[in-house]
Amino acid sequence: MCGIAGAVSAIPGRGQATGRTPSPTLLRAVERMSEAERHRGPDGSGSWHSDGGEVVFAHRRLAIIDLSEAGAQPMIDAETGCVVTFNGEIYNYLEIRALLEKDGETFRSSSDTEVILKAYKRWGIDSVRRFRGIFALALWDPRRREVHLVRDPLGIKPLYWTAVQDPDGGGETVLFASEIRALAASGRLSRRLDPAAVASYLWHGFVVGPHTILEDVHLLPAASALTIGPAAEGSRRNERRLHAYWRLPSSGAAAATTVEELRDELRHAIRLQLIADVPLGVFLSGGIDSSAVAAVASEIMPGALRTFTIGFDDASLDESRYARQVAEAVGSRHTEVELTEETFRDQLEGAFAAVDQPTFDALNTYFVSRAAREAGMTVALAGTGGDELFGGYRSYVEIPRALRMGAWLPNGTHGLLGRAFDAGVASSGRALSGLSWGLLHRAPPQTRWGKLADVVRASHDPLGLYQVSYALFTRDTQRALADGRVRAAQPALDYGLPSAVAADWRQRIAGSEGRHAVSLLELSSFVGERLLRDTDSASMAVALEVRVPLLDHVLAEKVAGLDPARRFTPARKKQVLRDMALGRLDPAIFDRPKAGFVLPIQTWARRGLQGRMEDVLTDPGLARSAGLRPEPLRMLWRSFVEGRRGLYWTRLWGLFVLLWWCRTHDVRLAS
Repeated sequence: MCGIAGAVSAIPGRGQATGRTPSPTLLRAVERMSEAERHRGPDGSGSWHSDGGEVVFAHRRLAIIDLSEAGAQPMIDAETGCVVTFNGEIYNYLEIRALLEKDGETFRSSSDTEVILKAYKRWGIDSVRRFRGIFALALWDPRRREVHLVRDPLGIKPLYWTAVQDPDGGGETVLFASEIRALAASGRLSRRLDPAAVASYLWHGFVVGPHTILEDVHLLPAASALTIGPAAEGSRRNERRLHAYWRLPSSGAAAATTVEELRDELRHAIRLQLIADVPLGVFLSGGIDSSAVAAVASEIMPGALRTFTIGFDDASLDESRYARQVAEAVGSRHTEVELTEETFRDQLEGAFAAVDQPTFDALNTYFVSRAAREAGMTVALAGTGGDELFGGYRSYVEIPRALRMGAWLPNGTHGLLGRAFDAGVASSGRALSGLSWGLLHRAPPQTRWGKLADVVRASHDPLGLYQVSYALFTRDTQRALADGRVRAAQPALDYGLPSAVAADWRQRIAGSEGRHAVSLLELSSFVGERLLRDTDSASMAVALEVRVPLLDHVLAEKVAGLDPARRFTPARKKQVLRDMALGRLDPAIFDRPKAGFVLPIQTWARRGLQGRMEDVLTDPGLARSAGLRPEPLRMLWRSFVEGRRGLYWTRLWGLFVLLWWCRTHDVRLAS
């Protein structure tokens, strides 16, 4: 687990001169990017450039496997000249290595990085289909004169890129890095907000890729490879080809699976992810997902497992007692970290410094990651993905139900009924529509009943219903908050998504059983576009590698092949996951309302954090610089402070983080 950065300027074609001197400006830009990622790799650093200077790679190392210098990067294959800089882990590298050794390959290290190079030598870019792990990598092939940028199947490790003009007049240069802030540190970006990204943020509380919060900076999609090759004759821009190499199957396309097969696959995935040459532990919330990981891990390494959880000084919000019960049952050495309101407030600046781009979440992962790192851990396993794979959310019940109800409405009536709900409810004084912003001087509800009109409009569209269900704000509130620059970008989005993303996601779920379609959307949106990116930035801020065995892509494929009636029944109980991993534990531990691993910010925001949040949310200049209208923003904040119904904390916290991030990084919309 590391940080990578680099640059690819004009690549000469075969037979063209390659004896240029590396651009000093470009070298300095990559150095600055690598320095900005120092926190990701405290164990070493390295850099490399091609003979002609057209390709520059840098690496910050967090040593996990093969701690010797033989595992240092960027790594060069002496036979082919191929070079790789790599962030992540290839969990099945020993299996691939054994296969290559049978074919006569020899290795000088025990690292998974060298396996990448040898696998590429043997199978080319298709070798990534064999990798079972979490990775973002850049690989230079001097024979084909190509650079490949690649992300893992489920997008667990991020990779960002941008195209800028070569400072020395050589045409276009592609910069890439593990973090957006590293690209910004290059000195080559405009550091302007993307209006479409702000519109996306107002919908989700995070930015859906390939957009990022910064203009002209892109997120490489999960399970994708971007190949950069020599420019066509007469062009000053390298050729770029993007292709996907994997996709989670629809329920109808997946091979039939049994629970016994899933149990074996989960055990194998966790066994692979317990391989490390450094101390390792498990994040344990006491819920089904993390308990399943801890239970299986404790069977594989009995008596040696460490677990970590966060507790709160407010007993009504504290779930740590359940984690303690699970830890006792599996025999782990358990650490509880109590996070008080005062501690959270005092350490908030440090936690915010871990945020790579704005998001309404991530701080819970930061605090538990820091506790694990301070306890000497370098690797932690988390239970991320159980709800998404096995139907733990209300969305698995409510979205199929709403679709069935929407099917009774005649074609073309959904929008008319939505507008009728708006008008009728507003006139009755319940203030659900955008009219309430001006007439009643208070913010309308943003949850459940407040979204009724939006739900009716989307009731014929599975993707639309999913997006409305998870939207931070109603459409009317988004329009009220957005200034003209952001509002102009809103119509280009399809339910808050870039049109190409919306089309792709609709294609993914077409023909799938309803609950599996929801699972595909949960994995694509909530997990892929927020949770995994937040986990990466929050954990790597303290140089901790977080592994997520439930999101092993081979396991996910097999789960997709399970009969939906078995996989999702009883609703929201995740019985299959219990059967796979929790047979030794008392079921009563988990027979309680679902709580989730969240911080009690709803309470703290009206107490010790109120002054800090108010300073940010009521600053008109700051709001305008981020594309928000100050008066609706102020009204929304006051309505929250007054305890108006239907304003959950995430709504205001998301806006607070956006404005804080823009102020801290001096980023704003173009005038």
